Amino acid sequence: MAGPDDVARLDDVAREAGVSASTVSRAMSRPDMVAPATLARVRDAAERLGFRANPAARALITGRTGFFALLVPDLDNPFYAATATAAQDRAAEAGRRVIIAVTGGEAAREAAALADLEGQVDGFAVLSPMSAAAALKEVHRRKPVVAINRRVSGLTSFTVDTPGGLGRIYDRLVELGHRDVAYLAGPPGSWMDRRRRDELVEHAARSGLRVRLHGPVRPAFAEGAAAAREIAGSGCTAVLVYNSLLLLGMMFEFGRMGVRVPEDVSVAAADDIALADLPGPQITAVLAPAGELGRCAVAALAEMVGAGGADRRPAGRRLPTGVRITDSLAPPRAGA
Repeated sequence: MAGPDDVARLDDVAREAGVSASTVSRAMSRPDMVAPATLARVRDAAERLGFRANPAARALITGRTGFFALLVPDLDNPFYAATATAAQDRAAEAGRRVIIAVTGGEAAREAAALADLEGQVDGFAVLSPMSAAAALKEVHRRKPVVAINRRVSGLTSFTVDTPGGLGRIYDRLVELGHRDVAYLAGPPGSWMDRRRRDELVEHAARSGLRVRLHGPVRPAFAEGAAAAREIAGSGCTAVLVYNSLLLLGMMFEFGRMGVRVPEDVSVAAADDIALADLPGPQITAVLAPAGELGRCAVAALAEMVGAGGADRRPAGRRLPTGVRITDSLAPPRAGA
């Protein structure tokens, strides 16, 4: 066993675990190819000895770094944060790590991150990508790329059926007698926001709903608060919001203005993540599996890397959503 002043080596871990050095190497670089009981012995031995695989040496030997990169527009948005946390957890289960790069939702910064990190990681998961599909596919020719929250032809893509969930909320508003509905749109250029607006327009066309679009805006608390006065003065009796953080800002400002929910206006959000731990009555929201997006993306990257690269492309998925209908939706006030 390595002494307190020694650096544990791969051979030390092999002796401690009672396996060959090649098995230890495989456990570090390709844990999916090692029997679970053996993998546990190797990891326990490495932990006891304080062994840490050298990423540079592993990359030189195997051609793999053990790192993935997750590109996110920001970490203030709780949907993105939940996706990133789940991606890191899933990667750790497979003996990998995730490097997170914040792009600000800008195509130029996203492209720079892809270029800067390409030599340091085994693959990319890009959350709400802003780059052109052709640019993402060009990177994919060299390193596996998975798209999250946007469907990109030619890439493994994972999305959630938020538009379908919003459709059920629209239907409920029609049942309650609403005819004038506001939609506070998300960031400019958002693929998912376009899908949501398309769903809203489709429902409006067949149900007689009048829809007033506000935005686009960044999905931030301050932006929701800033939009509240315009929405309250629009004559709409209900408002649907791109995400829960925007909704919190809008409701905060409604409270300061004396606008009551749901007596004066009904409200709902396209996700519930920022609302999850708040006290008080629950808000109507689409229940979007943000964490599952992160787990699916990392699993797909691991599958592609394990198969030797981007030539094998796992099937993407559109994950189903639930809907929580609450008393934040009510019939429009008399005379509205």
